[in-house]
Amino acid sequence: MSIIIAPSILSADFTQLGEQIRQAVESGADWIHVDVMDGHFVPNISMGPFIVEACRRATDLPLDVHLMIEKPERYLENFISAGADYLTVHIETCPEMDRTLNRIHELGCKAGITLNPATGVEKIEPYLKWADLVLVMTVQPGYSGQTFLSEVLPKISQVRKLINEIKPGVLLEVDGGINPETIRDAYDQGARVFVAASAIYKHPQGIQAGFDSLLERL
Repeated sequence: MSIIIAPSILSADFTQLGEQIRQAVESGADWIHVDVMDGHFVPNISMGPFIVEACRRATDLPLDVHLMIEKPERYLENFISAGADYLTVHIETCPEMDRTLNRIHELGCKAGITLNPATGVEKIEPYLKWADLVLVMTVQPGYSGQTFLSEVLPKISQVRKLINEIKPGVLLEVDGGINPETIRDAYDQGARVFVAASAIYKHPQGIQAGFDSLLERL
């Protein structure tokens, strides 16, 4: 499959969000990634459905919305109505993951499962048949700009093996510390969707240079 680069607006300049998204699109973005945090499941508060609505007005690219929140099932319709194309929920917060994934589909959206660095791959296995995407966190979720956890690399490989066995069409995404030094390692373990925040939006030579620096390693 082809590579998908999904810049995370968590590191964008929110005084120019529409322009920052436009520049990412022109630089070659495939998706736009939106990190939603509630200050409970993760130690940070970020953005809600209104930001997804703003992104939807700014681009026709798929919006990849990552819910790092407790009880995400309460908010599925809000984010999908706002324009999410992919909605990803954490295995750690969804005791009825099968019902949550099916509800996302009923609402007309692609459904994803996320797992944190410390969560075992076996936790997601029963639910893969309902998923369109698996997101492996390569940092502790909550803040952009963190260092990639190399100890997670074997987990990416394990998830790839599981996907190939159960549902080969599922996309394998990684998020956290993705930069020119780490993207190839994640690719070699089987990831094909890459979320990058600081590496794109904080690149000293600008957004296009950030994209180019990632693609040069693939």
